[in-house]
Amino acid sequence: MRNITTQATMLLRSKTHTTSCNSLCTQAGVTLEIGKKKETLYKRLSAYRETDGNKITDTLDNWVNEGNYVKRFDIVGYVNLLRKFKKYQQANQVYEWLEKTSNKMNNSDRAIRIDLLAKTEGLESAEKYFDNLQGTAKTKKTYGALLNCYCKEKNLEKALNLFERMKELRLSSTLNYNNMMSLYLNLDKPEKVPLLAEEMEGENIIFDLYTYNQIMNSYASLKNFDAVEGVIEKMNKNKVRCDWFTYGNLAKIYTNAGLFEKANATLDNMEKLENLRDREAFHILITLYAQTSNLDGVNRSWDSLKLVYAKPSNVSYLVVLLALSKLGEVDALGSLYRQWESDRSHYDVRVSNVILESYLKRDMTEDAQRIFEDIVQNGAEPNTRTFESFTSYYIKQGNIDMALKYLEMGASKANSMKHKLFPNDKTIIMFLQHFEEENDLDNVKRFCACMKMIDRLDSTVYDSLLSASVSAVK
Repeated sequence: MRNITTQATMLLRSKTHTTSCNSLCTQAGVTLEIGKKKETLYKRLSAYRETDGNKITDTLDNWVNEGNYVKRFDIVGYVNLLRKFKKYQQANQVYEWLEKTSNKMNNSDRAIRIDLLAKTEGLESAEKYFDNLQGTAKTKKTYGALLNCYCKEKNLEKALNLFERMKELRLSSTLNYNNMMSLYLNLDKPEKVPLLAEEMEGENIIFDLYTYNQIMNSYASLKNFDAVEGVIEKMNKNKVRCDWFTYGNLAKIYTNAGLFEKANATLDNMEKLENLRDREAFHILITLYAQTSNLDGVNRSWDSLKLVYAKPSNVSYLVVLLALSKLGEVDALGSLYRQWESDRSHYDVRVSNVILESYLKRDMTEDAQRIFEDIVQNGAEPNTRTFESFTSYYIKQGNIDMALKYLEMGASKANSMKHKLFPNDKTIIMFLQHFEEENDLDNVKRFCACMKMIDRLDSTVYDSLLSASVSAVK
């Protein structure tokens, strides 16, 4: 059975709307009197469900056929809402309907359409739409939208060609350069970013905060921390004030480099910003203070968050619990978890997983089991991470029966969700190592059944496992 673990490792590596909607109700300008009630276009569109068997454009057609007028403002508002909830297919259909039935599309709409086509039908469809635009519609916005698509798809050749064409047409902008900088960083070519910055300066194209952050990230990737600080100096010289995102980005750079003293000083400056009210900013403070082992900073940032948000969200609790877990503050972790239990608006299994995993790390299995039971009793469902935690813990302990119990439950969950990342590769390798050391045909069969259910190992590995176990029994 030797070499099965190595073989499996190689194979694994080879595979490897309601509250928000309500805010737009006031934007639906067209209404229809029905007795004493008013129906809006927004309300009609919101009632549409993909399971109806009709397209969302049928709803628009029916609205018009009833003698109602459609304003571009209403359509754009609804498209923005669909995009927010990542319903790109429907958003594209709505814009397609607007384009076919009226002349109300402007270049901003066409730019969004290019992005939607790339997301729903691919780059080729977005390119075809752009190529078919009339000359007056090929503007900085539509060119920029296509460039953004190339950058998101990491297509360097097409992005460069279009970028150069835009420079020839004098359509360059800060946004275009930002997109190219982001592309180079994503392609692990940080040395290209300062060159683009020099080009921007030569063309008198203004840097925005995102530009400065991209440049800082490029120098950080090149391990040139003096240059990173030079970017901050340039911002001060140009009288560009750092926002919380920039401070957070700089602190993260220092933290990743192990420069904790500088990271803490930067986070302290971030805390002192006036009118700091963004939830994400507090999350960054808590997370980075934890990474620098600064418990006082974590507690101070959590208190500041609660001053702004009297009832913290589940995500905020998740962030601070992760921080306390990382710092090994078990008592504080348990106390805050109980506070969340009494304060929560709805159950979030991710929050429970944090304390469950913390208990397992400390071999507090009874406490971890109690959390598991709480999840079920609260009408929630353990997710694949819950099962992963127990499976990994028990296989490390050599308790194959308990490990397989949670593996089977997790595999059933993963199969129903079409989740291909359960269990993780390390857990699978631990099972294979166990079976190399222990000849256990029944448990090998249980393991193989789970893996087949979720298609996580190649059939040759199953055959090797089974044949080796059968031979050992004989």
